[in-house]
Amino acid sequence: MDNDTLTAIDGLLAGHATDADNHTGCTAILCPEGFTPGIAVPGFAPGCRETELMRPESLVDRVHGLVLAGGSAFGLAAADGVMRFLREQGTGFVMPHGIVPIVGGAVIYDLDMNGRAGLLPDASMGYAAAKAASAAPVVQGSVGAGAGARCGRLFFARGEQATQKCGLGTAVERYDGILVAALTVVNALGNIHDPRTGAFLTGGRREDGTPFSEEEMRDSLAGRDTPPSNTVLTVVATNAPLDKVQTSRLARMAGTGLARCLRPAHLTLDGDIVFALSSRRPLPAAAGPWTENLLGALGADAVARAVVAAAEAAASDEWEGGRMK
Repeated sequence: MDNDTLTAIDGLLAGHATDADNHTGCTAILCPEGFTPGIAVPGFAPGCRETELMRPESLVDRVHGLVLAGGSAFGLAAADGVMRFLREQGTGFVMPHGIVPIVGGAVIYDLDMNGRAGLLPDASMGYAAAKAASAAPVVQGSVGAGAGARCGRLFFARGEQATQKCGLGTAVERYDGILVAALTVVNALGNIHDPRTGAFLTGGRREDGTPFSEEEMRDSLAGRDTPPSNTVLTVVATNAPLDKVQTSRLARMAGTGLARCLRPAHLTLDGDIVFALSSRRPLPAAAGPWTENLLGALGADAVARAVVAAAEAAASDEWEGGRMK
């Protein structure tokens, strides 16, 4: 059976560290050979590190890992542990005074889900996620960076039961040997809808299980109680060899898949980030042909499927009274 997750891209490894008691965690994505990075930031309140060097005009042309984490800005500390792990493996840029791995990262706000305040993703958790990383299919659901994720957060002021848990999902699109994969951590202000039919899947619900109406959503947006705690983190990766300009364009095109599923998306209180990674390995001789437009279309499809996968996988986890057991 084909691997339908991010690690279908040769050279990528992924691992989780989850604090199930405290409803938080982190996910490490390793590329020991180095992948070409790109980035798009459709949200207006990102929490991130090493993102400037991923822009096309910056000098560094490869990264060795990414970290997605809970814990809000505190969770960025998890990247220190991933750097330490990669340095111990001899992975990184060889500099005059040692090896320096380049590890980017971004975080979601899950502090309102913490069972024990103050216990947040840190360097030790990042190290554990990196150590667990492998090429096996990525485990999905309320794990790693998605352990404390929820959707329909726009209605959080009505009580936690008015929102639904979400998590981490991933998917791959293939065309004639060309692969574009996506992984998302969905901690969304809005609701998730089926990208094919537009039907409501999960998000803000009343006590009887019916979704809040579009009018109620707009009423909440017009008020002053919108929660400042919403982020969807996305990683898109391809086996097509791109330069940094092309990889950032891939991030921007693929990110449109989020708006197919999430209503609303990319508002002022959202910290949405799309990372992109391009393999530096040559494509198999039989692969292709491809264009940037093909990759962008595949990427948007993969992102939309990954969002749905996050919702479906999280819904299958055990919950009690609206909270994780």
